[in-house]
Amino acid sequence: MPPDRGTRTAVQIDPAHRARYRRIIRFSAAALAQTWWFELVLPRLGLRRLAARSRPKRVQRIARRFYLLAADLGGLMIKVGQCLSSRLDILPPEITRELEGLQDEVEPELFESIRQQTEAELGMPLELAFASFEPVPIAAASLGQAHRARLTSGIAADVGFENVVVKVQRPGIESIVAVDLAALRRVARWLSKVKIVSTRADAPALVEEFAATSLEEIDYLHEAASAERFAENFANDPRIGAPAIVWDRSALRVLTLSDVTAIKISDIAGLTAAGIDPAEVAQELARSTFQQIFVTGFFHADPHPGNIFITPGTPSSGSRPGDGPGDGPGDGTDWRLTYVDFGMMGEISDSLRSGLRDFILAAVARDGRALVASLERLGVLLKTADTNELERAMTALFDRFGGMGVAELQTIDPRELEKFARGFGETIRSLPFQLPENFLLLVRSISLISGVTSALSKDFNMWDAADPFARTVLNANSGNVLRGISQQAVTY
Repeated sequence: MPPDRGTRTAVQIDPAHRARYRRIIRFSAAALAQTWWFELVLPRLGLRRLAARSRPKRVQRIARRFYLLAADLGGLMIKVGQCLSSRLDILPPEITRELEGLQDEVEPELFESIRQQTEAELGMPLELAFASFEPVPIAAASLGQAHRARLTSGIAADVGFENVVVKVQRPGIESIVAVDLAALRRVARWLSKVKIVSTRADAPALVEEFAATSLEEIDYLHEAASAERFAENFANDPRIGAPAIVWDRSALRVLTLSDVTAIKISDIAGLTAAGIDPAEVAQELARSTFQQIFVTGFFHADPHPGNIFITPGTPSSGSRPGDGPGDGPGDGTDWRLTYVDFGMMGEISDSLRSGLRDFILAAVARDGRALVASLERLGVLLKTADTNELERAMTALFDRFGGMGVAELQTIDPRELEKFARGFGETIRSLPFQLPENFLLLVRSISLISGVTSALSKDFNMWDAADPFARTVLNANSGNVLRGISQQAVTY
């Protein structure tokens, strides 16, 4: 049955945001009612073909309406749309593709509001907190915005740098997040009572995982701690940097970091002009990604091009990671990857890391059977999944496209690629599986890194980059990937 629109939630809604709450609920109720009619009622009336024929355009229209709603409301709804666009495990491509372009770019908050927020958090006038503070933000998103500033001489002497970036949370965003989460929880309760949904996904659990991640994103002290943890993990790696935290000018809703702005990793022309080989950058980016996943177990979950800079200079010159460009000659031989924005991080438990080692070994070996077995051990596949069908699909994928880089894939007839992708996608979507939040963050991270590395070098292959890493990390006991693969072949 469609949701009961008269149901009352026990959560107290801020009167200032009741209209927002109702818009989210009305949209969700209408979408669920339409789905109920087409997917449950019409088939019982003998109109199953009509429902199936109209499904692609119908769900695409729903996704488009949500896109417009999220773009208009901002706040957490943009994050919801971005999250949904990556849920290939539970949503059809008509929805994920429609939401792919949802960008977290909004009009900046008035500077006076930012001033008041900053002064309230730091407990002092802005003129005392900073030597200067640029009123025009360098970036504005749904949850906060960033401004350039200069530290006062005393603080600058203590930390060793003067130029900083100050992230300030949008005033009142916490109450907006609370309203959005209340609406999402109500919708999740509805979905948990719809069989065609509940057999595919645990909606309440998904919302709670999303809520936990979202609440961490608006806790700037948590982000500061994550940035320092990331920097400590790479303290002995001169190729990897992160901004330094100015704790004396940071609080729950204000975060001050060293300004590490440099060449954006997507600026191929800028890299080339600096004498830096983009292909080498791609290799180093892949290495640092696998280092985060398999060694430290703590990874950057939002490594899009805007969050990674290439800092020219000499990594070994003694400059601290995150303090800006080094003092080297800038001849292209010395540079480092500098990560920023640590609001979205993922963590990998020992058991998950072990399962992922098996997954990577299977992928490197292009072994469909071993790959499916690793997915089962990871707990990704539900009990009703047809593992034989998945194994056949993965084996076919490896047989046809295994080992190919982007350049090689471009030589294949597009019609063949489209036909294969359609069949493979249908197989994957037919399987009941649901990714845990940290696994989803991992998939998101690898997907973004894969896109960045491909843009840097068309011939680059992420799995080829994993092979030497696998030799030392994934199969350290044997000292040889091939030996590890043969051991697995015997096991399976």
